[in-house]
Amino acid sequence: MYILCSPCILNPALRAEGITKPSDLVLFERCIERCNKFGIEMVPLPCPETLYLGPDRKPGTFLERLNTQEFIHLLDELAGKVQDLIIRHGPPVCILGVNSSPTCGVTSTYYGNEEDKPSKRKGRGVFLKLFPDIVVMDVATFSRYSVYLAAPLFSEAERAYNLYTSECLKKNFFEVYLPQQAGDDSDRRNKDEQVRIFSNNLKSLQNADIIVANIDGADADSGTAWEMGYAFAHRKPVIALRTDFRRSGSHEKVNLTLEESATVVTSTNQLLEAIKSPLIMKYDS
Repeated sequence: MYILCSPCILNPALRAEGITKPSDLVLFERCIERCNKFGIEMVPLPCPETLYLGPDRKPGTFLERLNTQEFIHLLDELAGKVQDLIIRHGPPVCILGVNSSPTCGVTSTYYGNEEDKPSKRKGRGVFLKLFPDIVVMDVATFSRYSVYLAAPLFSEAERAYNLYTSECLKKNFFEVYLPQQAGDDSDRRNKDEQVRIFSNNLKSLQNADIIVANIDGADADSGTAWEMGYAFAHRKPVIALRTDFRRSGSHEKVNLTLEESATVVTSTNQLLEAIKSPLIMKYDS
């Protein structure tokens, strides 16, 4: 199992002079960490800009620096080599790119000023466009893989469903913190144990990239609702899973406040789409 990735993720020195921020390096490191954790090999793509302009280059758009027949020919040549690799090793999980890059942008790219069009446009960079059948992901999306699974855990059925949801996420390369596996699964605890559990859960909630909340039931579990509110207040994305067909109102699947502070999905497949699993993401042009 492998992904193809922009080579600057593994070697930031390949980037144009002066564009790499500390936050970029954090994203790169998180992507590498995720791949290492789940046994995903990272295979670097060739860097067309470095091969064409050299390693010591100034930032620039495609139209400013790369809009030549020579560069287009280089892109085709490099794409052919990548396709040969894919034939030998099978398709990758995805291609990992870096948004705004003229060549390896994912959903945005600095293409350049042309008539009344903005310099930065939606869509893939000119190199990644040559692989239309392969899912591409930006490093900012791929780096978010730590999940806090908020859910009621008071019955055998609830705990079993929580484990099922957790395993689905793990199979899609997400690291999951599940409170019931951290000791929060019994009413037989003293005050010190309550403090320990709360502290551990709060720390994990603070460290999570994404909160997934199970909100099945006639009303959402109070602890889960608190965790959703805490996450929303700290601007963390919340995905609420509600497979229960009962509704709270004519427009709401659940309590209005919870629904407006989360992305509500109604199945595990929808959850994996919303959380942007690399295994089921669709092509985004």
